[in-house]
Formats: sequence, C-alpha cells, structure tokens
Amino acid sequence: MKGWVAGLTMVLAVGAAHAATVEERYASSCTFCHSNGAAGAPKSHDEAAWKPRLEKGMDTMVKHAREGFNAMPPKGMCNDCSDEEYRALIEYMSKAK
Repeated sequence: MKGWVAGLTMVLAVGAAHAATVEERYASSCTFCHSNGAAGAPKSHDEAAWKPRLEKGMDTMVKHAREGFNAMPPKGMCNDCSDEEYRALIEYMSKAK
C-alpha cells in the first residue's frame, strides 16, 4: 500500500510540474487562427482588434471560447482548458507584446 501511495504521489507531482504555461497552451491551440487572423479571428497581440470583443466582458469571451463563436469551434482547439485557462489565453492574446 505504501508503494501505491508513493507512486500516486509521484505521478501527481510530475503532472503538476508539467502544467502548461499560457504560451504553451497558445502554441498548441490558439496560434493556428489567432496568429494570422484566419476566419476573422482577432490577431494575437493586436489590442485594437481585441478591444470591441473585450468590451463584451470576460465572462462572454470565456463563454465564446468554451461554446464556440462564429468560425471558432467549441473549446477553440483546447479541449482540456479550464475557464481560468481560457481567461489567461484571452488576456495573453489581447495584450500587445
């Protein structure tokens, strides 16, 4: 039993250590459309393009990411993102670099 608990603890610790950064999440999910404005997506780090969308409120933006909006598919190619991760991604993409 001790070995099982130790093994589980190690797996959980390794998983926590490999939590994706916002840049990694962006690169694996968002960059495909937001880096070039495909299908009307606001380009990453283009504050002017994001401004009217952000005026709708972050809750609406997260809802659109989760449920899909216009050409954006549900979950925006990040099927395991939490609402907090969607918020972080939106904040990352909507700010100038």
